Amino acid sequence: MDSALIPEGVKRCPLPVFLLGVLAVSAVLLWGVYAMLLCWIKGLNQTNMNDYYGFALWIWADLAVIALGGGAFFTGFLRYIVGRDELKNIINFAVVIGFICYSSALLILAIDVGQPLRSWFIFWHANVHSMLTEVAFCLSCYFAVLTIEFIPLVLENRQLGKVRFFHHLGHNMHEIMAVFAATGAFLSFFHQGSLGGVTGVLFGRPFGFREHVLVWPTTFFLFTWSAAACGPCFTILITKLTEAVTKKKLVGDEAIGTLAKISGWMITTYVIAKVVDTVYWGYVTAPQKGFTLADFYGQNGLYGYWILVAEVVVGGLVPGLMLLSSKVRSTPKLLVTAALLACFGISINRWVMVLQTMAIPVMPFDSWASYFPSWQEVATTILPVAYGILLISFAHRYLPVFPQEKELNS
Repeated sequence: MDSALIPEGVKRCPLPVFLLGVLAVSAVLLWGVYAMLLCWIKGLNQTNMNDYYGFALWIWADLAVIALGGGAFFTGFLRYIVGRDELKNIINFAVVIGFICYSSALLILAIDVGQPLRSWFIFWHANVHSMLTEVAFCLSCYFAVLTIEFIPLVLENRQLGKVRFFHHLGHNMHEIMAVFAATGAFLSFFHQGSLGGVTGVLFGRPFGFREHVLVWPTTFFLFTWSAAACGPCFTILITKLTEAVTKKKLVGDEAIGTLAKISGWMITTYVIAKVVDTVYWGYVTAPQKGFTLADFYGQNGLYGYWILVAEVVVGGLVPGLMLLSSKVRSTPKLLVTAALLACFGISINRWVMVLQTMAIPVMPFDSWASYFPSWQEVATTILPVAYGILLISFAHRYLPVFPQEKELNS
């Protein structure tokens, strides 16, 4: 029965081997679920968050996974709106990764709320003056869009495809997918930006506060830009990792090369904008608030100047320039290194915008705040990783995620 579900013309590992891997990952998943239930049943006292760190590890993970999932909306935009047809061979997997990232983000928020049964309050009792309300609406709507984009892929399963209704439904949904791609790009632009805007408008937290362009702080645009730039790198990275695990060529070099080149230009231009923004903030905005650059970086080893270099240079400029090189794009190890550095850079950016923003003292009598997550926070942060591995495993085994797989391995 298992072989009848596998896409026609491709080979998969024996079912016992597959189930053994699933069992190992499921053990990690259950550990995370146990920690999640503790947080829901006993409350947020299971965490090490405090009056300084109301936003902590979970929110960093949430922002990071949303940014890394940006490859879905940007690849969809390039494929359906710009018309880069060579990306048709990776768009399915980009949707799967985006679905995992956004469902994980919503799961993390459900844990962070502490009372998930009251999550509907966000929509029924919306605070129209809060950027987070707009984020909640756009996140939910874009997850619905990703679900709609994921459904045709599920309906292409060999057994489901034999059902006439499912076959025609999947075909018709494919025909109008450009509409959902455009909708997803619109929704993503605003929720990615508003996540950055939350910190940018907090004038009481001068590390994150930025000057405004019309009504939006500059972090609004930088967050959207960085997600569109680095999200495709995460798609490339997971694709190459999946190829390494399955020992199969899954996506052709043309699709990977195109996505990597565009990402290289996006990252490089983002870094330039980031440097300009940082210089203006450090030497104009911060001094107006009574702070110097040393106040933000020089008083604590965890948040020294090294973290700025790690984000902008190691995780920004270096991978951006690497991806602009055709030699790097055609060398698998160098390509993976560049993609990994880009993902590292955007994760560091989200880390400092959440954790460092909260750690820095803003009153004369304050000191640098320290924080270390509880094991429950760590377990629930790893939970989406295990969930993502399982979903990718089942999608690769039973769904035609990679249109080129058969011809590349024949």
